[in-house]
Amino acid sequence: MPEGNIIHRLARVHGRWLVGRAFTADSPQGRVTQEARRLTGRRLEDVQAHGKHLFHHFEGGVRLHVHLGLFGTIRHFRAPAPAPSPACRLRLASPHATLHLSGPQACELLTPETEAALRARLGEDPLRPGASAERAFEAVCRGRTPLASVLLDQERLAGVGNILRAEALFLARLPPQLPAGELSRADFERLWGELRRLMEDAARDGRIVTPQAPPTALSEP
Repeated sequence: MPEGNIIHRLARVHGRWLVGRAFTADSPQGRVTQEARRLTGRRLEDVQAHGKHLFHHFEGGVRLHVHLGLFGTIRHFRAPAPAPSPACRLRLASPHATLHLSGPQACELLTPETEAALRARLGEDPLRPGASAERAFEAVCRGRTPLASVLLDQERLAGVGNILRAEALFLARLPPQLPAGELSRADFERLWGELRRLMEDAARDGRIVTPQAPPTALSEP
């Protein structure tokens, strides 16, 4: 399953490449035909990521929510785009750019209110502007659950997966089996800092690499 850094990277690329364009939408697979009709002709106004969730904001208050899950993929094409596969859940096409979404765990339209309710169930995302380390500390450091398990609880901390969890715990010099309630504030701040640094580097470079490795340029699909 893609971790939060990949979803933020997608949001940044889509923000540069797709925002301001109107799309023709359809569902080759046939599972979201009605949703595709509502998207057709609407201009994309913004793209945001929260943890492992991707939100495309279209004009008229229509929000496309995507969670790739274990098997979801997004393929990007410049014009002309190839024909979609039979597994393509949603196609967004324009004269300049086309997306093929296949196999997501979630592909649905939300209102601003239902999007806000979904986000309210998610924990703090270290990559989101304005993320609160204080709220993250309060959420993470509850109970006796091992820290390694807590870091994967998306209602406590959004966007962290297996690779980021392992790397951050190693860099912060924290034992995975430490009960979360025994984590000191200083230890949490070190862990939070490592998570933010790892995720930002990975969102920029498209891969999780050895700390302080030379950066690579963010390339468009």
